[in-house]
Amino acid sequence: PPMPPDAAKAATAQLSFTHDILPILCKAGCDIGACHAKASGQAGLKLSVFAFDPKGDYNELVKDARGRRVFPALPEESLLLKKATVGIQHEGGQRFEPGSPPYNTIVEWIKQGARYEVPGEAKLTGIDITPTEKRYPKNSTAQLKVTAHFSNGSTRDVTALTDYASNEKGIATVTEQGLVKAGADSGEAVIIGRYMGQVAISRVAIPTDKTLPEALYTKLPVNNPIDSLVYARLKTLGHLPSDTCTDAEFLRRSALDATGSLPGIEDARAFAESKDPKKREKWIDHLLDSPSWADHWAVKWGDLIRPNPSRVGVKPVLLLDEWIRQSFRENKPWDQFVRELLTAQGGTHQYGPVAVWRDKREPVDAATFVGQIFLGVRLECAKCHHHPSEKWDMTDYYQLAAFFTSLKHKGQGISAPISGEPEYWWASDKAPSIEHPVTNASLKPRPPAAAEIPIPDNSDPRVVLAEWMTKPENTLFAKAVVNRTWSAFFGRGVVDPVDDFRASNPPSNEPLLDWLAKDFVAHKYDLKHLMRTIMSSHVYQLSSLPNETNIADLKNYSRSYRRRLPAEVLLDAVNDVTETSEDFTSTAQGSRALQTWNHKLTSEFMDAFGRPNASSECPCERDAKPSVVQALHLMNSTKLQNKLQEEQGRVIRLARSKLTPAQIAEEIYLAAFSRKPTAEEEGIVVKAITADGDKRQRAIEDVLWALLNSAEFVFNH
Repeated sequence: PPMPPDAAKAATAQLSFTHDILPILCKAGCDIGACHAKASGQAGLKLSVFAFDPKGDYNELVKDARGRRVFPALPEESLLLKKATVGIQHEGGQRFEPGSPPYNTIVEWIKQGARYEVPGEAKLTGIDITPTEKRYPKNSTAQLKVTAHFSNGSTRDVTALTDYASNEKGIATVTEQGLVKAGADSGEAVIIGRYMGQVAISRVAIPTDKTLPEALYTKLPVNNPIDSLVYARLKTLGHLPSDTCTDAEFLRRSALDATGSLPGIEDARAFAESKDPKKREKWIDHLLDSPSWADHWAVKWGDLIRPNPSRVGVKPVLLLDEWIRQSFRENKPWDQFVRELLTAQGGTHQYGPVAVWRDKREPVDAATFVGQIFLGVRLECAKCHHHPSEKWDMTDYYQLAAFFTSLKHKGQGISAPISGEPEYWWASDKAPSIEHPVTNASLKPRPPAAAEIPIPDNSDPRVVLAEWMTKPENTLFAKAVVNRTWSAFFGRGVVDPVDDFRASNPPSNEPLLDWLAKDFVAHKYDLKHLMRTIMSSHVYQLSSLPNETNIADLKNYSRSYRRRLPAEVLLDAVNDVTETSEDFTSTAQGSRALQTWNHKLTSEFMDAFGRPNASSECPCERDAKPSVVQALHLMNSTKLQNKLQEEQGRVIRLARSKLTPAQIAEEIYLAAFSRKPTAEEEGIVVKAITADGDKRQRAIEDVLWALLNSAEFVFNH
């Protein structure tokens, strides 16, 4: 009989394991952790996870156990094919059918001698998916096409061999063959295609049924380019932004976001009464000049940088905290901050940033830390195998680690919990290199997604890396910090999670992220400029109340997303409203929670509200979700009750004052919410408060307790 077309095609080509067979095994799922890529393998066959070791996989399939898995004399009788087609029992089930294209390709490969590679074989350089972006009517379908590109300029249709996944299955799904099926709800999703370690995406947008008039967007306020870039995305999706927030909402929101502190009562009164059209801009400038600004942002970056004092010692952590705070007080340019941190050397008891190297002692740990915090890429998966959803492989990971192999140290290693001895770190004149754990090749320093960087003799490789990172053309560096900063003000990064930049996790608004990064670089990495730009935008000043078009929007900034206050910010807010203070061990009396310098300082309140575990390894990303524990803590805490009954606190001062119940209501609402009570709220408070001795105090306690337990207080809105 005539040969099937697919078999005839395979017979005319020189087939190789790397080019033709490995993609089939990957598509069949043979190299995943639940199958033959388990640590111990499966049924005597062990493959590498996501084919990170193709040479090892080839040896396992072709040469292991005296070559029993392939049978050159009669390829169709090969164990490899019998198992995959369930010709004999196979726990993994049928992976493809006899006579199918994968089957015929493997048969022909065995007939040709089961080569590992063909001499001069072109290397895979990347893939692309078409369409890259498409608007889908509801319940419609479309077929994707994936094209592989090779080093010799050739291309190959690999649609059938690509693995597909949707990041929002409720919006759109995708079949194993790449057929996209749009759902019945409007929204957006990303279809991820992965072929032999290369990743590409196709964006899916399902707009609302109702087309909104152009005029609704053209009349929206535009304070700076942020607004235009966000509106353009909202227009594509059919969302209208919410109304502008009230003055009181803006005052409170911006103060909490920029300084971690509530506005004072007099600030709230003055802002409400001011008729100055530029009062919001002037308030932003006031916030950025506040001493609390440095403490607030030092806490955020301390979460990401600060080591565990039980690991590196108390003094190094204290010195590092002081260095971070002083850097923010100076508004040190971000590139300078990172350069000083990454190139630190000296004694851990003299210079704070050296504590980072005492903690990240191994080059591989340093690579994980630097990649995640300052470049926004999670390389740690590539420590052991190819990243499952990105192009990073083990070579990328270890070549970044090579920058830190020249570091030397002397003195006591990991410190005793309290003090211990100092340790000294410096860069030696040793040529930096590291051994690949699989191939044993000697790897030279190379940053992610870049070429190898020559390291001059007798120079510190970290300096070379820092110079590469902070070059204006290195977009990863600027995008990583502007994305983190944006997330702090909006509750969600343009790339989210904020430290997971990869092709399969694209920005929700790429032009916005690009502009923010370019503007940040153009203004010399000035964090205050970045924050001023964000807070000045109309998008930042939107209400948190949704409208009928944007109620389902969770990532395009069509409204302000409500966020629970961080632990330190909330504790300081409680203290400000009750006019009490908190004492922390190893901290000056009367210090604010924002001035605590490590997470081991005792505070049940901050532990309940998401302060990172003191023993956690940096970086520490906080869980911002509310919990039952938090609600019960505010409702039942004896410490909170003591604050309400504090002799020098606000409740007793108001109870003993000559203020009327209406004046008391106004003061506590201004203190907690930065606004005056509504007529209904004032009526409730006035009715509760009487002038009969202790009843007046108890009534004020009850009212203030209720305000502190309200969502309006606990959330930034």
